[in-house]
Amino acid sequence: MNAPQSGATTVGGAAGDHTLRFDRVGKLFPVRRTSSGDSGMMVALTEVSATVAAGEFVALLGPSGCGKTTLLRMTAGLLTPDEGTITVGDSPVTGPRKDACMVFQNFGLLPWRTVARNVEFPLELDGAPKRERAERARHFLDLVGLSSFSDHYPHELSGGMQQRVGIARAMMRAPILIFMDEPFGALDAQTREQLQEDFLRIWQQTRMTVLFVTHSIDEALLMADRIFVFSTRPGRLSTILQSPFAPHRLTEDVRARPEFAACRANLRRLLNHSH
Repeated sequence: MNAPQSGATTVGGAAGDHTLRFDRVGKLFPVRRTSSGDSGMMVALTEVSATVAAGEFVALLGPSGCGKTTLLRMTAGLLTPDEGTITVGDSPVTGPRKDACMVFQNFGLLPWRTVARNVEFPLELDGAPKRERAERARHFLDLVGLSSFSDHYPHELSGGMQQRVGIARAMMRAPILIFMDEPFGALDAQTREQLQEDFLRIWQQTRMTVLFVTHSIDEALLMADRIFVFSTRPGRLSTILQSPFAPHRLTEDVRARPEFAACRANLRRLLNHSH
């Protein structure tokens, strides 16, 4: 895995162990079994054990229904595991944390608020002074390249710009962890590629720990330090791969490398065998 580069600044900036650990994590959901209304339990995810280092970028890759988003939501404290534990450092995850945030595929912006006021919203909920909110919003809007759109409303922005606003808003509480659920999945191919590159540059500056759910093999290979490959339901962590392209992802077009196609084919085989 890549160590944080010298000079990189951490958004959270908090001291302590921020290692993310999954210990035999599992999740069950009630399902309707018969037309008579009898119900049972479906195993969505089982026996997931892994460690994610502070500042690492990990992609969660697997077929639909394998539990990737379920694991993400449990790590964010939005769902509770039925088996095992999830910890950050020495602290078990028992609910949402202020030093963690989520970015969803649907942008989730408040349409009646300007871009700046959308970005300020988390700190407004925290009761932060207006001046502090405005200063931090300006900083993060500048980081995502939208400082000149602060007075616009969401409907005046493209999909890619709206997702940039969502990313800026997610960083307002100085998170040490960021959970991303197919954040670029609704965008056209060109915008998606640009946002992949832009977010990698933001991550390089902030060194948040990233869990990134994707269905795209190319996206996982391009963006992640490591790739967690899941089997079909019940979801299991079947393989963990180190991306060979991580050291070069911001300095060259790694998709053009001959070995990129070979890695893509290998991952596709792993996913096909996981069904």
